[in-house]
Amino acid sequence: MRIVVGITGASGAIYAQRLMDRLDPVSHEVHLVLSQYANQVIAEEIGELKVPKGFIQHADKSMNVPFVSGSAVFDAMVIIPCSMGTLGRMANGTSETTLLRAADVFLKERRKLILVPRETPLSLIHVRNMAILLEAGAVLIPAMPGFYSRPQSVEEVVDTVVARVLDHLGVPHEISPRWKDAKE
Repeated sequence: MRIVVGITGASGAIYAQRLMDRLDPVSHEVHLVLSQYANQVIAEEIGELKVPKGFIQHADKSMNVPFVSGSAVFDAMVIIPCSMGTLGRMANGTSETTLLRAADVFLKERRKLILVPRETPLSLIHVRNMAILLEAGAVLIPAMPGFYSRPQSVEEVVDTVVARVLDHLGVPHEISPRWKDAKE
């Protein structure tokens, strides 16, 4: 698969790190773009981002990357975490950065765009922007972890969300237990 991973300045850098740790750059072509504020939040939350060898990094101010054109075929884009500012700009069709232009292309080409918003509480504006993106074809997987698997660490809590992202990407994994059928 050809995948774009975008990281914004929303709190939740650990979600991005855990996803990147599970995307094999030998099996998948993975491109990475960080928004202007992503590095600041990453530094405050996890110290530094450990980008796996083989990931292709791009600046957020370059339009000389393949995934900002509909003529380049990519399978999916994930923005994790996705700030409400980024989400709002996407919902309103602005494309002034690499990340925003790529999201616009994925929507217009009907390619998989997965957004992992991490914000609370939500305002009416946030919810309306989410509705616009859902209607346009995006998949929203809010950073709302599950607890039925009884996670024992912060990483295991985060992985409940990352597992859902991997499921929607179509990437096999066994990082989080699945809900089981009730026993008779």
